[in-house]
Amino acid sequence: VQLQASGGGLVATGDSLRLSCTTASGRIFSSAIMGWFRQAPGKEREFVAEVRWGTGRTYYADSVKGRFTLSRDTAKNTVYLQMNSLKPEDTALYYCTRGQSLRSPVSWGQGTQVTVSS
Repeated sequence: VQLQASGGGLVATGDSLRLSCTTASGRIFSSAIMGWFRQAPGKEREFVAEVRWGTGRTYYADSVKGRFTLSRDTAKNTVYLQMNSLKPEDTALYYCTRGQSLRSPVSWGQGTQVTVSS
C-alpha cells in the first residue's frame, strides 16, 4: 500500500496545520488501522494517533491529546491530522502509517516535515 502524506510546513508556536494522507493503491479495508507517527531529530520514532478505519475510533498519544484530531474520509481513502496549538516539541518528520494492530504499522509513507518555531 502506497501512502502519500502532505501538509507539513513551518509555523509559529500556537499555530495550526492539517496533515493529509491518502492511498495511491486503492481502498482501505475496514480492518485497517491508519495513523501517524513522528520522529524528531536525535529521537526515536513515536506514536502520535491512530484510527480504526471501520469504526472511526481514535487513539492519541498523551502528548497530543486535546490538541490534535485525527479523522478519516472513507470515500476519499484519506486520513487527516488536524494539529492545533502547536509547540516547538511537535517539530518532527511525520509519517502516515497503515497496520492491522494498534501501534504496529506495516506500511509507512514518505514523511512530511513539521517545524514549529518558538
